[in-house]
Parts: sequence; structure tokens; C-alpha cells
Amino acid sequence: MAACAQGKKVRFWRVTELITTLREAEQDRQLLRLRCHLARLDLLILDELGYVPASKAGAELLFDVIATAYERSSIVLTTNLGFEHWTEVLGKRTPTGAALDRLTHRATIVEMAGESYRLQDAKRRRKP
Repeated sequence: MAACAQGKKVRFWRVTELITTLREAEQDRQLLRLRCHLARLDLLILDELGYVPASKAGAELLFDVIATAYERSSIVLTTNLGFEHWTEVLGKRTPTGAALDRLTHRATIVEMAGESYRLQDAKRRRKP
């Protein structure tokens, strides 16, 4: 929200939706246009990496977005997976390692533990 308030160009994507959009853009011969749009962002927020495993083509497209954003913009990425499980989502070890290398270089990694705030809220609402 702070980035938006500062007038930064920000876009939020669930990873599965971004991959689907990238694949559709590729099929419609609009991938370059979408990639250029994403490259102009100041902040790219990628939510729920690992919710659904990516296809090989989807993982390659996602890696391209990450690699392009690496030196040009900031990325916020959320996931419930430890790094050791990313190959289950992104496939092969080499591109997964390359994506992790870019995402973790000069990164702030915030690990959260404990009960989900959604679960806490549901429990609060259930009490009389």
C-alpha cells in the first residue's frame, strides 16, 4: 500500500493467474506486450507460489518474469513452501535454483510461524 501511495507502479498477481495469463498471451502472440508491461512495474507482488504446480512451459515463463524483474524492480513473493520444495512446483533443479538465486540476492526474507491469522479470526468469530 505504501508503494501505491508513493505513486509507484504496482501489480498483484496470484502466481497461478500470472502463469495462465502468460500462457494465454503467448498463444495470442501478445507475450512480448505483456512482458513489456510487467517490466515497467516498480513492484511486482506474486502471491501463493506453490499453491498449484506449474507446467514446464508455465515455469519457464514465470522464470522469465522473475529474471527480467531481477535488476529493474522489486518483487514480493509469498509461499508456504520452503526453498527445498520449490522444485516440486517449478520443475527442474537448474531453473528453480536460478530463480531462487535472483529472488534471494539482496532480499529480505521474512519467515512467519504460528497460527494463520485467518484461522485466528475464524476462532474469534466462533466464540460467543
